[in-house]
Amino acid sequence: MIDVTLANFEAEVVAASMTTPVLIDFWAPWCGPCKSLGPILEKVEAAYAGRFKLVKIDSDQEQQLGAAFGIRSIPTCILMMNGQPVDGFAGALTEGKVKEFLDKHLPPAQEQPEEPELQLEEESTDPAVILEKLQHAVATDPADHNARFDYVKLLLTLGHEDDAKVAFAPVIAQTSVVRRFDSLKRWMDAIDFAARGGLDDKAGARFDEKIAANKRDFAARFDKARWLMARQHWTAALDELLEILMRDKNWNEELARKTYIAVLDIMETPKPKVADGQIPPEDPTVATYRRRLSSVILS
Repeated sequence: MIDVTLANFEAEVVAASMTTPVLIDFWAPWCGPCKSLGPILEKVEAAYAGRFKLVKIDSDQEQQLGAAFGIRSIPTCILMMNGQPVDGFAGALTEGKVKEFLDKHLPPAQEQPEEPELQLEEESTDPAVILEKLQHAVATDPADHNARFDYVKLLLTLGHEDDAKVAFAPVIAQTSVVRRFDSLKRWMDAIDFAARGGLDDKAGARFDEKIAANKRDFAARFDKARWLMARQHWTAALDELLEILMRDKNWNEELARKTYIAVLDIMETPKPKVADGQIPPEDPTVATYRRRLSSVILS
């Protein structure tokens, strides 16, 4: 359980929810029901062993955050996933009801990707060498989600789309429970979209003409973002998706937001090794675009 304020909200809630669901408990020291719910939440967090993260926000001290979530009574709990609220409840529920609420949204424990990230030798900079190591890791342990993600990602980066699809096929059914697999699928769909449409170097200008004629032509903006993804122009794709989100956060069943998160997953590089107890540094570009997403969602 972590106490959250406006100062650490982006890091402890928004950014954290990109990888692990975060349950926010809005409470106050004077609130009787809060005192009964708090220990229940902490007990459930321990029982769920990392399947979600619990944070507490003092609604008296952090009124700006309470207003952002429309909190009218306490205790109120909000579940954050992929950077945005997905559900919540008010009042002091029983332990069974809290678990029932969480189980509606959390993947089953056995489907959680718990494998440690594959550590490649630092001297391995040759893509062919790295590809061989990743291929071996996947063959040795087909359930290693991190190795498979890195393997398929590298194949796509090198332009080996057919090989990537073959390597991805065994886990395609898991895109609904493993977010990074969903991200790879969105990238492959973007590549297929660009190939089907025969989108060449001049396609960007054609998209820009449509957007200039109508700033709210979200379909044109999204197609341009997919074209940019296919060409691995990641920040340009994020900029286009952000333009949609700033105008309509829920457009097309949150397609822009989901694709934005997919691009962040693809852009992120493996974390460097650090000493025990230290937090590895985050890619500054990824961190900047995560902050931009959170500012739009909370606006």
